[in-house]
Amino acid sequence: MAAKTAEPVAPEQACPIAPVVDIVFSRWTTPILWTLHEYGRQRFGELERRITTITPKVLTQRLRQLERDGLVVRTYHPEVPPRVEYEISDLGRSLAPLFAHLSEWAAANLPKVEQARRTYDARS
Repeated sequence: MAAKTAEPVAPEQACPIAPVVDIVFSRWTTPILWTLHEYGRQRFGELERRITTITPKVLTQRLRQLERDGLVVRTYHPEVPPRVEYEISDLGRSLAPLFAHLSEWAAANLPKVEQARRTYDARS
């Protein structure tokens, strides 16, 4: 009797949280959402100053994606000069408990991760 071969499985079927990880934990999404959650409504320049290592181009791209995903609300004020503000949406705010749990995990476990890395690297 021939052994059955496993059919390829889409990542979201193999791990139902994979799409969430792709949305929320891309390189700049977490710092942007965290900043908007912590400091409230921000103009582009304010975000850029708070997240010092992000380029304007990447910040623009990530804000557009977050707006598309419904995690950020962009408000355009037709003034002279025009003013644009960004704030975390209710959907984005609903991630706060997840971020809180991750923050707790980080505080409790990152030292263990660092120790494991040092132990592993010492073997090399």
